Formats: sequence, C-alpha cells, structure tokens
Amino acid sequence: MKMNWDQLLTRKRVGKKHDIEDNAIRTCFHQDYDRIVFSSAFRRLQNKTQVYSLSKNDYVRTRLTHSLEVSCVGRSLGNYVGQYIIGKYKSLQDSGFHSSDFGSIVSAACLAHDIGNPPFGHVGEKAISSGFKKWNNSIKEQLSEAETFELENFEGNAQGWRVLTKIEMPSQHRQGGMRLTYPVLASFSKYPVESIVISKDINNNPKKYGFLTSERDSFQEIANSLGLLKKHQSYCWWSRHPLTFLVEAADDICYRIIDIEDGFRMKFITFQEAKEMLNRIAKIETKKLNNIATSEAEKIKYLRAVAINNLVTEAVTTFRDHEKNILEGAFRESLTSVGQYAENLEYMKQETIKNVFDARNVLLVQVAGYKILESLFFSFASSVFSQDYKDKMVLKLLPEQYQPQDGESPYEKILKINDYISGMTDAFATHVFQTINGMSL
Repeated sequence: MKMNWDQLLTRKRVGKKHDIEDNAIRTCFHQDYDRIVFSSAFRRLQNKTQVYSLSKNDYVRTRLTHSLEVSCVGRSLGNYVGQYIIGKYKSLQDSGFHSSDFGSIVSAACLAHDIGNPPFGHVGEKAISSGFKKWNNSIKEQLSEAETFELENFEGNAQGWRVLTKIEMPSQHRQGGMRLTYPVLASFSKYPVESIVISKDINNNPKKYGFLTSERDSFQEIANSLGLLKKHQSYCWWSRHPLTFLVEAADDICYRIIDIEDGFRMKFITFQEAKEMLNRIAKIETKKLNNIATSEAEKIKYLRAVAINNLVTEAVTTFRDHEKNILEGAFRESLTSVGQYAENLEYMKQETIKNVFDARNVLLVQVAGYKILESLFFSFASSVFSQDYKDKMVLKLLPEQYQPQDGESPYEKILKINDYISGMTDAFATHVFQTINGMSL
C-alpha cells in the first residue's frame, strides 16, 4: 500500500466542497503563499526570536527573515523534485500540474513552518508548559488525559496548525482560518500524529505531536482526503505527506548553515571557525575564495551560498532515491541526515550549540524570556478562573477574541490564553510583563 501523487496534489481548499479550478497564472498554491505573507501571524514573526532575542544587530535573522529564506530554499527543492515527479507520472501532466506547483506548495508550507512558535523560541514553549504545570487550579481535574498532556507540553507545530486553520482570519460565517489548500497544510505538518500517541510513548512515535485535540477532526479530514497512510488503527496517526520531507530539509539546511553566519556576525564564532565549518560542505579552495571576495564577511556569505546550493542538490537526489519508500511511509529519516554531509552537519550543529546557543549573553536573555512567559501564563490563566479584584482587571486586558465565553470548557479557555501569549512578539511580551508586574507604566 502506498500514497499516490494524483491524490496527494488535490486542489481542494479548506472550507470548499470541491477542488479549485486550475489557474496557470495564479494557482491555488500560489494564493496560499500570498495569504500567509499578508497574515498578522506571519508579520509578527519579524519580532520573534530565531537565535538572538531582542538583538540590537539589524543583520541577524528573526523568525520572519528565517522563514523567508527557508521558503526560497523550499521552492528550489520543490521545483527540482517536481520536475522529476511530473516527468515520471504522466497522469499529473494530464491533470494540468507543473513542476512549479511543487515549488509553490513547499515554499508556502516553509513560509508558515514557524508561525505557531511563541516568543523567545523554544524557551518560550518550555515556559508556557511550565506555567501550566506550576499553576495550581482545580480545573486540571476537568481535563482529559490528552488535554492535560497538551497543556503541559506546549508544541509550536501544533499551535501552528491551529493558527493556520482556526485563529488567523476567523469569522462567524466561514470556518477554516486561512482556508489553505490541503497539500500545503499537510506539507506543513512534520508530525501528523495526535498527542495521546506521544503521551503513551507508543513505539516508533515521532516524539512530537502535530495538532491539538481541538483540531483533530479537521486534521483527520485532510489526511484521509489526501490518502496519507494510517500508521495505527486506534489513534489519529498518519505517515507524512511526501513534500513535508522537503519542507523539513529546507529548514534544516537554512538553520544549520545560517546560524553559523549569524554567529560569526555576532562574534560568537571566529572567521576561521566559520570558514572551516562552512567549507566542509562548500569545498571552495582558498585561492578561489580570495579571488571572489576580499572581506571576511563577503567570504562567509559566499561559502554560505555555495553550501546551501550543495545541500539542496543532495537533498533532491536523496528524495529521488527514496521516493518509493517515502510513498510507502517507510522512510523515517530526514533528507539531510542520510547523505554525504550528514556527519558534517551534525558537527556544525554541536559547535553552534556550544559557541552560540550556550553563550552567556544568549542564555541571559533566554532565562529572562522564560520568566516572562511563565509569569504571563500565571497572570492570564488566573484571571480567567479567579474572582480576585486584580485578576478581574487583568482579564479585561485580554483582547476580545481571547475572552472566555459561556459554554466553553476549561481546556478551550486555556487554549485561548496560549493563543494570546504564543502570538505575542518578544518585545510585546516583555512590555506586558513589565506593565502587569509594576516595573513600568
């Protein structure tokens, strides 16, 4: 049993009963890309941590610039793979698909891949989770096992699915959030599995969940419509959409390579160290490098570009070599972890962790960010379930769309708190924290 490309590339859109008619000028997948770009959630990524929170250096990446770069790499990966797939399966040509459709799907999914991440990066995820665990309230007894696990283990990937399909562009008259196409949403989901599979630690699970209990039905509809392979009879758990591997590869390629360039620009990594690491993949002779660029910064830029190009070429080859296993749901590795550069990429990752992520200045801001988000969860969660005078005032600070409503379960009310906090930028979260705690007016 295996997935088939004709079904995987449906032009069906969330909220629409039928497939969208092909438009060669501006396809439905291209429309998805534009919807994401113009969304508020995407715009807020400009002030969210990639590595350096609240950096004073304008050069280094934010979540927004990182997402744009990943989408560019993803488009290349999709176009190359699409050229191969379109040439191999004539039925796709008969249905009016082009190699550029693959590029559009992957680039749109790449553009959104971090859209559910909270302020202060992965530290923010841990802080929101810790806030709920430490928050002492009787509503915990009213939660199911899955709901408790999700609130105790905030997951940016699942929050991203919620942003795309529910939170962004909400309306009483239309369901489905941004109403993206099924292939783009499925390609976005690195972890097509419900949280209970992770909480029960069922064998060979992916260690992260991809959607919340509140969005389980919508995910199931999309997975079944696309023909994703079911991996367990009793739980909502499917194999990945094949193009998800390209989204993952684009992200891996960018952050592994670009973190080194940013580390060099922030002076956490020396020129020689950055040059040596990047050249493990770029493989440019010193004489040629000196002829192409004069300054150290320009040399690093050139090595970064060549390294990314080499990794893209290899990822495409790896996808082609493993296409059969991918369609059968048997391929479980990332595309960058099985090629000739795998050991070098792992070495670069560990060096970046040591020299950049564990740098004192970076850790100081992360510790502060952790305190900020943990405290914000306490304040807003308490305001929803308390009659204390201060809590009532704090509750009024919640925007209208996050206010608790009659008939909502405790789980749904807490999800709204998480929606609000995770949607904040680093700077806004810091401002709200300081204001609520009387540090500034």
